[in-house]
Amino acid sequence: MLGWHFVDETLKDGADVPPDGEALTAGGPLQLCERGLHASERVLDALKFAPGDTLCRVECDGVEERQIDKFVCASRTIVWRIDAEEVLRAFARRVALEVSEYWDMPDEVRRYLETGNETLRVAARGAARQASRDAVLADEPQAAAAGEAARAAAARTHAARSTGLAAAWAASKATRREEAWAEFDALLERMVEEARATAPAAGDDDEWGDFADEIEAEFS
Repeated sequence: MLGWHFVDETLKDGADVPPDGEALTAGGPLQLCERGLHASERVLDALKFAPGDTLCRVECDGVEERQIDKFVCASRTIVWRIDAEEVLRAFARRVALEVSEYWDMPDEVRRYLETGNETLRVAARGAARQASRDAVLADEPQAAAAGEAARAAAARTHAARSTGLAAAWAASKATRREEAWAEFDALLERMVEEARATAPAAGDDDEWGDFADEIEAEFS
């Protein structure tokens, strides 16, 4: 079955992350959270366990125990991977905008969420934090949660995985709808697929390499 899995520069045990297409296997009896290889059926659930911002689409064999947000398997193979840092930050801004109806969003917050302009981020974060605190004092929990989603989206000092997860969690609370998490998961999956489809192929950004080849061909 297919799943999602985030990795850092190495695996959690310090081993190298295998290349795409190479199966990683686990020996012995499998036990969820204890022994075996883990992944999630939903990309947003995989974000809960992310040690880094590299997102892998994985093929898993020998699936045994499952929980609602993860499963354990005997073999896991990376089909493809992307650096999801900017996707996750864009996702955080998108979900914060999705719940804008639940609070009186300050203009500076909206401008940052719509543009991602870094010069607006600090002011947006401060305004969102203050508005969220005011909503708590006014006993307006949905407004407070929506403000927290925006504050999380503007938290550039935190890892992208933390930013994306916090924004989705707060936005889900703001909606008070059980299906919100699944909807945000579908949104993130679409954004990941779009980013993968538009990413340059390996070597496409090596402009000097292309130029050097032209020079060599011209003067050889």
